[in-house]
Amino acid sequence: MNANAEPYVIVVGVDYSETSALALEKAFELAAEKARGEVHAVNIVRNYGEFVELEGASPTPYRLSMAEAQKRLHEHVADRVADFTKRTGKKFSRCVSHIRLEFAAEEIAQLAADVHADLVVVGTHGRRGLRRLFLGSVAEGVVRLAQCPVLVVRPKGETGAVPQIEPPCPRCVETRTATNGEVMWCEQHRERHGQRHTYHYESRVGAATNLPLVERM
Repeated sequence: MNANAEPYVIVVGVDYSETSALALEKAFELAAEKARGEVHAVNIVRNYGEFVELEGASPTPYRLSMAEAQKRLHEHVADRVADFTKRTGKKFSRCVSHIRLEFAAEEIAQLAADVHADLVVVGTHGRRGLRRLFLGSVAEGVVRLAQCPVLVVRPKGETGAVPQIEPPCPRCVETRTATNGEVMWCEQHRERHGQRHTYHYESRVGAATNLPLVERM
């Protein structure tokens, strides 16, 4: 590690779920690639007077003191760092844990601003019942609010509550290959998609105005 290098700061949302573990692992991997990688793990809790409600650590939320919540987060993150270092042999310069209250997307984005983060890593959702952590709420909110790039981590093969994305139509692919891209869609899909994409092209070599390829919709 280069002690004189500028720190590369990563903020990662933690809620003790399996998806959160993937996000934390990704943050560690990215930090370890930098000359001076720094990770800030943040857990958002709900405030109930002298107690806070901790979500994700069990199937149902439970309440504990702020000091207990901070201790639990510190131990959880420290265990993850130790496990990452043991498995991979990789290290990064610093890891800090933070507890913030109430509004997850806003607080994650605000922490990123407070520590001048270069990247935020968030998971798509947590365990059962964590409606605030579905993509479309927290993750989408962080994407909208953060003043730096945001990496959204989803378990491989998982679709969750989002629409299923179908693979490309093989006949459409064959049509594009056979016509060198001049015809985009097969006969079946031409009526549905054909009028949505019109390509206008002028040779960059011979055109007086040197126009690039333009797609009009």
